Amino acid sequence: MSADPVKALASFKEKHRLNFPLLSDPGRKTIQKFGVWQRKKLMGRTFMGIIRSSFLIGKTGKIEELWPLVRAKGHASEVLGVISKK
Repeated sequence: MSADPVKALASFKEKHRLNFPLLSDPGRKTIQKFGVWQRKKLMGRTFMGIIRSSFLIGKTGKIEELWPLVRAKGHASEVLGVISKK
């Protein structure tokens, strides 16, 4: 989920040839409810932003796994490993 508008996500999806839906939450309602809209620091500057995290939501709609503070490199493999065991 991203705070970016739908149009920006559509461009991102096309550019990276993604085959799954991307969710847009420009009002940040859901992002805030998931607790990932937090204070961040970058190069001495403090600002509010999304803390990259992953949530595995099961068939019942409940969160089955949570990965806070995700680094993109290698993360997809980690998630797929957990999914393959379910």
